Amino acid sequence: MDVDWQRLHDVALAMTARAYVPYSHYRVGAAALVDDGRIVSGCNVENAGYGVTLCAECGVISDHIAAGGGRLVAFTCVNEQGEPIMPCGRCRQLLWEHGGPDLLVRTPLGVRTMDEVLPQAFDVSDIERTTS
Repeated sequence: MDVDWQRLHDVALAMTARAYVPYSHYRVGAAALVDDGRIVSGCNVENAGYGVTLCAECGVISDHIAAGGGRLVAFTCVNEQGEPIMPCGRCRQLLWEHGGPDLLVRTPLGVRTMDEVLPQAFDVSDIERTTS
C-alpha cells in the first residue's frame, strides 16, 4: 500500500489545534493509515491528574477501533511546529497491538518499522505461550 506521508502529516498537524493542553501547553497530533485506506487521528488530552492524561496516539487507537478496526499500516505523530516526534513507551505498545512489527512509523530519523521502534515487543504470542 502506498503511503501519502504528506497527507498523514497534514492530518496530524491539524489535530494539534484540537489538543487540550492547559497544563503543559505542548500540543501533539497523530494520524495513521489503516489497511482499508481510512485515516484515523487523535490529539493529546491533558488532565489535572497527570496520570490520566491521554496521548495523541491513544486518540488514534480509539478513533481506529470506533471506526471499524483493521490493521494500521503507517503512523505519524507531530508537535504543533509540525516536527515528527516519537511515541512514548506506552503508546508504542498500543501501536504494536494494532499495527504489529511491519507498521511504518515516521520518526525524527526517518521512517522505521514498528519492530525497529519497539524491538522484542510483548504481544499476544507471549500470553499464548503461558496459557496453552
